[in-house]
Amino acid sequence: MIIQPILDLVAICAKKGIQNAILSPGSRCAPLTLAFARHPEIHARTIPDERAAAFIALGMAQQLGQPVVLVCTSGSAALNYFPAISEAFFQQIPLLILTADRPTEWIDQWDGQTIFQEEVYGKHVKKSFRFPDSFKQKDQVWHAGRIVNEAINLSKQFPAGPVHINIPLREPFYPTEGEKFEYPEIPREFTLVTSQTQLSEESLRHIKNRLQEVKRLMIVPGQQKPNPQLQTLLDQLAKNKQVVIVSDSISNLQGEQSISLHDHWLGNEKRHAELVPDLVITFGKSVISKSLKQFLRKQSCSHWHIQPDGQSKDTFQHLTRILACSPMGFFTWLSQNLPTQEGNFAQNWMSLEKRVQAALPEIFESVEFGEYLALHRVLKKIPPFSKIHLANSMAVRYVNFLGKRNQEIICNRGTSGIDGSNSTAVGCTFTTKEPVTLITGDMAFFYDRNAFWHNYNIPNLRVILLNNHAGGIFRIIDGPSKQPELEEFFETSQKLNASHLAAEFGFEYSLAKNQDELEAALLNFYTPSLRPKIIEIESSSPKNVEILKQVKEKVKSVLGEF
Repeated sequence: MIIQPILDLVAICAKKGIQNAILSPGSRCAPLTLAFARHPEIHARTIPDERAAAFIALGMAQQLGQPVVLVCTSGSAALNYFPAISEAFFQQIPLLILTADRPTEWIDQWDGQTIFQEEVYGKHVKKSFRFPDSFKQKDQVWHAGRIVNEAINLSKQFPAGPVHINIPLREPFYPTEGEKFEYPEIPREFTLVTSQTQLSEESLRHIKNRLQEVKRLMIVPGQQKPNPQLQTLLDQLAKNKQVVIVSDSISNLQGEQSISLHDHWLGNEKRHAELVPDLVITFGKSVISKSLKQFLRKQSCSHWHIQPDGQSKDTFQHLTRILACSPMGFFTWLSQNLPTQEGNFAQNWMSLEKRVQAALPEIFESVEFGEYLALHRVLKKIPPFSKIHLANSMAVRYVNFLGKRNQEIICNRGTSGIDGSNSTAVGCTFTTKEPVTLITGDMAFFYDRNAFWHNYNIPNLRVILLNNHAGGIFRIIDGPSKQPELEEFFETSQKLNASHLAAEFGFEYSLAKNQDELEAALLNFYTPSLRPKIIEIESSSPKNVEILKQVKEKVKSVLGEF
């Protein structure tokens, strides 16, 4: 039996620019699966593990800037989407989640694969919809089309995010012999027309008056996609107006004039008054640097956040103004209306940046081989303007310690979990032919091994696996590092290596236990290949912590009392 409103749903998706669907096998979802798989304008892929499937869809949508469809069967399959959905919600990534369900009367009646699916994702989706379970009335067909339009529009409306449609389906699910899929040529569509919010002239006058009092302005971009035009504008503000730009790697806005090595001195400053801003302006999403957040929370400076929808994000606990406008529009205006800032303020920050930048290469020549030194070497080999996916815990922190990058940096910092790092990178490879480098620790890597359990080629994926056989980050956190249960219950020591996984999933594999082996493995790592590649860098968790402390002490001695 063909359910025409399901065909209409897929046609509306295609009409509204959705081109990709990630499907997971199941029978209850068969009408959706067949409708997406057979539509000529939709590229449908099947991923067996729903948790991996959802992160793969997230990785694709993150790059495409368009919703990717997720389709699963009824029951616990839908629950496996939850980690990626929460990540997408907080990263503001558009997803259209379609969960097949049993009809209402069969829920909680000991029938197979039934759970309470309506609104199952709670506050972690922008909205949940319930599709009609019958189409006997014309109004029900109209209602179904209205739901699909509204859901897709909402997923793209700022801030973008995941939207859920729960779809009860009755048997029979499969078309009979001779039935044809007939998608409507012109499905009913209503579009969302938006305009970029601008500040009023009156608001700008108030802001201009307030800026006359500001002598030390700091701008902190949060996580976002690269924006070369905005980066150029921020560099000009820093150069011409003596503004301090502090940029984590995930901001993708690390220009020539920005500060990126701040984690090496914040927290150690003695004369911190020389570094304190009068006003902090932020935009984008989260920042990695805990030391930056703690530094700014201790100060009494004002904080303005640019957020086009006007939502309040009070990261530093000093929020005084929300600017409901676009960052590009505001900073263009600011470049023309900001008085030149106090020169010593910018010079103090840039002096520290340049001193650390000059010292690090020599410092790394003096430390033992481990994760820190290995990544210092690896980052030099990654092709410029490609894409780097970072797992959470130490991988993202190491890269942030190591300074400016000209590659796009991608990391699941919405919820900052270790789950889904592999899968998000795999999703990215589905959208580009450029090299995609995943830098990950062993816990995150093995946790998400089903990212590679599918039938699609990913020859442009390169994996740098930091295997210290433990969750090494717990050794640098004061609490767990001092507990006798550290190794068993926090680090969770394990003896796995990636050689068997590489053989199972068809990766080229190299193992590096020292600098010479790493250099040999990197020699042809980025040459084109028919298969993805892994370099596993094996090291000791206690030794890595020791090296991290050594680097910090050496930087501290270079900076002295500042």
